Amino acid sequence: MTAGLHLVTDERLGRDRLLAVVAAAAGAGVAAVQVRAKHATAREFTDLVAAISAAVAGRALVLVNDRVDVALAARHVGVRVDGVHLGQDDLDPVVARTLLGPDATVGWTAHAPEHLQAAHVLPPGTVDYLGVGLVHPTTSKADGPPVLGVDGFGAFAHAAPLPCIAIGGVRLADVPGLMAAGAHGVAVVSAISEAADPGRAAADLVAAAGGAR
Repeated sequence: MTAGLHLVTDERLGRDRLLAVVAAAAGAGVAAVQVRAKHATAREFTDLVAAISAAVAGRALVLVNDRVDVALAARHVGVRVDGVHLGQDDLDPVVARTLLGPDATVGWTAHAPEHLQAAHVLPPGTVDYLGVGLVHPTTSKADGPPVLGVDGFGAFAHAAPLPCIAIGGVRLADVPGLMAAGAHGVAVVSAISEAADPGRAAADLVAAAGGAR
């Protein structure tokens, strides 16, 4: 189930801190942990996915960002990986679905009119949700797309054929407005990873998303 809070991992953290943040967030009830490692080799990324999956311990979905090959490699060695979240420049989601199978979770980044059009013509069952943003500017994705704001997100979500997860600089105070605007859930990086108490921050975000729904 993809509804609710997604934690996107921050590769700027040291490994011990990262795993502690993931474990705390999983304990607080996040729906999914998206493992992002844009600067890692395939071997490093696969090892990180294994470590994060162990920290999650079945309490949330584990989704690999961008790399279907890493998701498949981790599964091959017995790691629980539930699916992938793909960007527009990554493997075609139709191909990803074929490789990962019908039970995998597949998310797809979308933020422009052409992405919305492409989502409308996807074969049914290809993608489970769209990751839509940026809601606000964010330091974790300096090269990100233009900022939509809450209203822009809401317009996109209402026009989309799939559930939409809001991402990009999302903070606790934003969650009720985003959920009211049509969000299926929210995805955060620094709102949890930079918090003094990541577990408490995650719990507050989970409660806000659940209550708003």
